[in-house]
Amino acid sequence: MELLKTTGLFFVTALAEILGCYLPWLWLRQQGSVWLLVPATFSLIAFVWLLTLHPAASGRVYAAYGGVYVATALAWLYWVDGVKLSAWDMVGAGFALLGMAIITMGWGK
Repeated sequence: MELLKTTGLFFVTALAEILGCYLPWLWLRQQGSVWLLVPATFSLIAFVWLLTLHPAASGRVYAAYGGVYVATALAWLYWVDGVKLSAWDMVGAGFALLGMAIITMGWGK
């Protein structure tokens, strides 16, 4: 159950980070409104705060989070950018999530 809770928290964290980076990208690359920087700032603040909620040393949290970030970024690529994922994308995301699970399962030991 702890692994599911941690994974869910990682996915929310990844969404906060991606949104916080995507909105400035829209502003800079797609000539979006400068007001996009306001929610981007709050999203990145939420991202940092969410990382502090994990019960492990920061290096372990960052390492495990990286696996979920990879999978979330690929989901964003598909759902937001409309790019079809390849089998290689899926396999890579699977390995990244497996790495996250392995790291996370060792936190309490």
